[in-house]
Amino acid sequence: MLDIIKKYDTPTPRYTSYPPATELTEKFTFKDFQARITASNLRRSPLALYFHIPFCQNPCYYCGCNTIFSQNKNIAQLYLEYLVKEIENTAKLIDPQREVVQVHWGGGTPNYLSLSQVEFLWKKITQNFTVNSNAEISIEINPCEVDKEYIFFLRDLGFNRISFGIQDFNPQVQSAVNRIQPEKKLFDVMDWIKVAGFKSANVDLIYGLPYQNLDRFRKTIKKTIQLDPDRIAVFNFAYVPWIKPLQKKIPVEALPHPQEKLDIFQMTIEELTNNDYVFIGMDHFAKPHDELAIAQRNLQLKRTFQGYTTHPETELFGFGATSVSLLEDSYAQNYKKLKDYYQAIKDGILPVYRGFQLNRDDIIRREVIVNIMSNFQLCKQDIEEKYHTNFDDYFFRELQALKNLEADGLVHLSSTHIEVTEVGRLLVRNIAVIFDTYITQKEQKFSRAI
Repeated sequence: MLDIIKKYDTPTPRYTSYPPATELTEKFTFKDFQARITASNLRRSPLALYFHIPFCQNPCYYCGCNTIFSQNKNIAQLYLEYLVKEIENTAKLIDPQREVVQVHWGGGTPNYLSLSQVEFLWKKITQNFTVNSNAEISIEINPCEVDKEYIFFLRDLGFNRISFGIQDFNPQVQSAVNRIQPEKKLFDVMDWIKVAGFKSANVDLIYGLPYQNLDRFRKTIKKTIQLDPDRIAVFNFAYVPWIKPLQKKIPVEALPHPQEKLDIFQMTIEELTNNDYVFIGMDHFAKPHDELAIAQRNLQLKRTFQGYTTHPETELFGFGATSVSLLEDSYAQNYKKLKDYYQAIKDGILPVYRGFQLNRDDIIRREVIVNIMSNFQLCKQDIEEKYHTNFDDYFFRELQALKNLEADGLVHLSSTHIEVTEVGRLLVRNIAVIFDTYITQKEQKFSRAI
């Protein structure tokens, strides 16, 4: 097993989009995005909305998100004013008959906002969009910065799904990554969430952090099982200090070696699947009744910049600095720096600084990659019927390359299907990359598979 892992432990995209975000270009402007919104209205797809709250009080050294660290929470009010203006300007371009079926607040730390600010933003969203009464409305929180009142307020306002990061219960690991979270507080927060009646409570863990080993992380897994969340995401820590300089604060000598990481992840899979969790995708686990597990059983799971989603039919509009919109035929990302984001909104234009328009080949390959990454299998006939092409001819080169992966036990190839094996699930990014025509010059920009 280790030999196979070493062979395929190469930098690869996580494929939350295809083409990967590295292909976004500044040649794609706000005018291009406006044109794609007009085309999107003709499709009348339901909507998913993402709102980025970039602020955190303290930095977590492992974090790869686009965040702003400040103890001065007054900066959030100005941001909200510009965010609402972006919402109003964009909503004018979107057909009001298109219903919103998913809403997600991420960051950063969305609960950096005060209760009054949360209510202000939520009212502006519902004033500008038609939110379905059964919509999934989710928010990420920092558990150390909420109390019972905050949790119940979110539920009363309309949020029905909630997630928070644990990363690791071990105090030494927490200290090394500057994320101190007392165990009692984590259990208290989960209790409040359950009493408040959220439909889904999700937690995040990270393996590959400093001072982790198999025994320590097993204790974290067992405590997480005691919390009894509906979903558990177990992310592989990507040590990329050349992209995220904050990671230089992490003691690199304390990072677990590849074999230890593999042992940790294999143990995690075993422990969670033995305790009523279904292995979803490459890093997610869910209770059998959860929407993710149901969607995967029905081969309807999809990946976006927000991770796995149960609504493959939606088009995603992102709001706020650095957020990304994913339409059927295009992607658009907002300015990352607040001054640029604010200036675009002052100028009365959409704050898009780069994007990408997909061609037919991109769309076909995205479909293939999404199925492999999300459902661990692909029916060739589905692609042929949807895109009016012969799969074996169209992907002749890729099928030849997959034979090498089949010899290593990662996939099983038949005349009708591509199926990912149990071993292949651990290296599913390496299977998906076979279909990526953009990867050649970009490996150095991605984290390793394990």
